[in-house]
Amino acid sequence: MDGELFPRERTEIAPGAVHVPDWLGPRRQGELLAACREWARPPAGLRTVRTPGGGVMTARQVCLGLHWYPYGYARTAVDGDGEPVKPMPDWLAELGREAVAAAYGGPPDPRAAAYDIALVNFYDGDSRMGMHRDAEEKSPAPVVSLSLGDSCLFRFGNTDSRGRPYRDVELRSGDLFVFGGPSRSAYHGVPKVLPGTGPRALGLTGRLNITLRVGGLG
Repeated sequence: MDGELFPRERTEIAPGAVHVPDWLGPRRQGELLAACREWARPPAGLRTVRTPGGGVMTARQVCLGLHWYPYGYARTAVDGDGEPVKPMPDWLAELGREAVAAAYGGPPDPRAAAYDIALVNFYDGDSRMGMHRDAEEKSPAPVVSLSLGDSCLFRFGNTDSRGRPYRDVELRSGDLFVFGGPSRSAYHGVPKVLPGTGPRALGLTGRLNITLRVGGLG
């Protein structure tokens, strides 16, 4: 946000969980938004996610590499149009490696497993995401989260329960959040989106979150 008294700084929210403000500049944000719009088109495009208990997630989602559904992965959009999932682009996998290096320090590790799954969630002003864990992957590689558009309140919790202790962090357009190591299985969620807070130049109404994961699923 322009005109802030103190610039936002890289912060370790919990062991292995790091917030890097403004990691994506305006140009890279625009490029990523354009890609998200293409991925959202059918086939295997943006869909509404329904839970086994009959609930409906208010954030809509599209997947790359493998298709996530509650609570597993498939190669087709099994709870959508049934079409094959779109491939994970090499440049997006490389962005994941760069993000981990930016969060933890040092150059990207060429020996690290490649990011092969992306979940793109679209939030409008009324969308939320309940506390949950990213638990369907077998790889312990850190989860990479990129934000575009409207800011949100991101709640990062503990590994034992959905309740306290947790910490609330404001994620803005261009922010990076990485969680791995002892925080890889921490509960997290989005209790609130802040409508109208995204950069006007980006041209996005709502919020996009791009989550990159290493499946380790063979």
